[in-house]
Amino acid sequence: MNIVISDEILEASHLTPGEFRQEIALHLFETGRLTVGYASKLAEMPPNAFRQLLKQRHIPLYNYDVADLELDLKNLKHLRRW
Repeated sequence: MNIVISDEILEASHLTPGEFRQEIALHLFETGRLTVGYASKLAEMPPNAFRQLLKQRHIPLYNYDVADLELDLKNLKHLRRW
């Protein structure tokens, strides 16, 4: 599948085609729509370079929320019973 971005939109964004791809990939990764692997492919970057870009933008590689912490604590309590 190919997506065509008009020159007008690209010019309005003040980004190069590569930067535009990176911005889309970053957004899709940050919102949980793409994995690092797929986002790096979309950005046309090696995975390690994409991870560095995430770091530069202060975008966490993993989202660890309160629900994850609660589940981990529950599992730890359960394991101590054995």
